[in-house]
Amino acid sequence: MTSLHKIQSAQKAAQRIASWRVTGQRVVFTNGCFDLLHPGHVTYLEAARGLGARLVVGLNDDDSVRRLKGPTRPVLTVADRATILAGLEAVDLVVPFAEDTPLELIMQLRPDVLAKGGDYDPSTMVGAKEVAGWGGEVAVIPFVAGKSTTQIVEKILAEGRGK
Repeated sequence: MTSLHKIQSAQKAAQRIASWRVTGQRVVFTNGCFDLLHPGHVTYLEAARGLGARLVVGLNDDDSVRRLKGPTRPVLTVADRATILAGLEAVDLVVPFAEDTPLELIMQLRPDVLAKGGDYDPSTMVGAKEVAGWGGEVAVIPFVAGKSTTQIVEKILAEGRGK
């Protein structure tokens, strides 16, 4: 069975989440660019999934990644990144979004838990105040040291220059 059914619009995701809530399942939300998926991403997503019964990943679309990371990113298209994320056992839904932040998506999906990586401070995390306001939890998951997309891209570019 294909995992592409996990890639949903915000509206369809909200419907799926509502059906999970009927059965008492705790929904975790995280978001990011997830360009060039690496072991740090996988470890992070598995840890996020461990905070609840279901994991929803908000995925920046290509234009928002360019605005956040610069004109050479993303390396992979949103369709490719979504397909890879959807193939992970820990991920239940992938929801692409076009805005620079996931606030609108968070407000629409109303997760029970908002999870972000170790470089985020809950007091300034987008959506944290809103999630806490409806009784949800905000979680910061430690980074896996030495694993980042930027490091991978820099290594590829250096090797391409013969360094």
